Amino acid sequence: MTVCYFGNSFKYETEAVLKLFLPIVTFDFLFEEYPESGDFCLIRRETCEDGYSLSVSVKLGESEETRTENRKGDFSEKEDETALCTMLYLIMEKLTGTTPAWGMVTGIRPVKKVNELMERGLDKSEIFSALKEKYYVSDEKLELAYRTAVTQSDALKALDKRSYSLYVSIPFCPSRCSYCSFVSHSIESAGAKKLLPDYVKKLCEEISMTADIARELDLRLDTVYIGGGTPTALSAEQLEAVMSAVKKNFDISKIREYTVEAGRSDTITEKKLEIIRDFGATRISVNPQTMNDSVLEAIGRRHTAKDVVNAFETARRLGFGNINMDVIAGLPTDTPESFAQTIEMLCELDPESITIHTLTVKRSSALFSAEERRVDSRLQQFHFENANKILHQNSYMQNFGSAFVHFLHGMAVSEMVDFGQRYLLGKGYLPYYLYRQKNTVDNLENVGFAKAGYECLYNIYIMEEAQTILAAGAGGSTKLVNTETGKIERLFNYKFPYEYISRYDKMIAKKEGIVSFFNSL
Repeated sequence: MTVCYFGNSFKYETEAVLKLFLPIVTFDFLFEEYPESGDFCLIRRETCEDGYSLSVSVKLGESEETRTENRKGDFSEKEDETALCTMLYLIMEKLTGTTPAWGMVTGIRPVKKVNELMERGLDKSEIFSALKEKYYVSDEKLELAYRTAVTQSDALKALDKRSYSLYVSIPFCPSRCSYCSFVSHSIESAGAKKLLPDYVKKLCEEISMTADIARELDLRLDTVYIGGGTPTALSAEQLEAVMSAVKKNFDISKIREYTVEAGRSDTITEKKLEIIRDFGATRISVNPQTMNDSVLEAIGRRHTAKDVVNAFETARRLGFGNINMDVIAGLPTDTPESFAQTIEMLCELDPESITIHTLTVKRSSALFSAEERRVDSRLQQFHFENANKILHQNSYMQNFGSAFVHFLHGMAVSEMVDFGQRYLLGKGYLPYYLYRQKNTVDNLENVGFAKAGYECLYNIYIMEEAQTILAAGAGGSTKLVNTETGKIERLFNYKFPYEYISRYDKMIAKKEGIVSFFNSL
């Protein structure tokens, strides 16, 4: 499809709206130029005699639709962009027969919109009305976002304005899963093995330097999160060095939460769990992603569901009373039935929190290929049973082989997510944080569910952008938050471990930005 802009350059948001309906279709973009042929979308802002007009025209196959709005007076560019996106959304909804559950919401933090309205004193019905009118969000997703906002409200109210969280990045894994798009390296590669000693050394130095800055600014450490990658991909000695650096340089006696992503069961040992416990961590993640052995094999994991159970039980025996487990809906070869079994098996283990992610297929993952986008044969019966509905609502999608298959797959993934969320709610887990990503199957969401009192504070604060996060390690992103104005500044560490090591001094010099930010408050 060719997308053409006249009198405006609102490419980012309008492209995001188009992708809600055509997730796999490739777009070409023109400015002040009409397409020669084929399907098109025209986004126009044109001056006329008594003001100006906004219009959107879309041609899909044999169908074409146009919406126009004449305007007088002063409107901001943002207001014009929103109006054009709304026209485009309504046209695409009509032409494709698809109604996205999240409506026009394209951002990654929909709960922030609910929190903002709650802070203004709006009640539940007023919040629903406002978000339906502006974004066309479904009742189901509004209910999910509202429940999440209510669950996290106490954690947000309890924030100390001078508090911060520490994030420590370990961008290494035992092997790379097919769906992964993170900057993580296989610990078994020659390059990674060579880098690891220097990486751990530099990371410990950065942890110490970060503590110095925090003390200089009189900031109070609130939570610690060691993530990755897979932190337990490090050797026991390396993991102890990192956690020792945290304990030595920060006062962790008064922090409210200390999380370590123990991660994959093929990296978890009793010795590493003892180190994690003895150096102060109060919360860990044991992340299976699925409890189906054939799915684990399909995504390149080298452990079984039984290994996950063993790792979980070892952690319990060693005294861990706050364990999270992650799953992903939509993994290759998974089905709604086997996904349901995964959720049921995890609930039998009875962890304090379970996070349901939706598969996100990004270009940097091995999964991003036409072959991998195919629907597994075991899903076919599900598709055939829904064929009439699909063909009626999305006849245009059939013209786009892989895009139509993607849509079919999305129906199965939606069923997985819906089941998982309903089942966890029925077991007493409540949604406490929620975020969305680009290229997520069926435009769905990732939701953390927890038993009351076991919500991960770090996850809430980073997702709602409510607290400063000081980051150490490759790929770490320091997020500086002015709690009075909401202003946010970011400082990025180098992504790759070799860059992090070789350009360490240059990267550290940028940390002066932390001091400048807080001194300007």
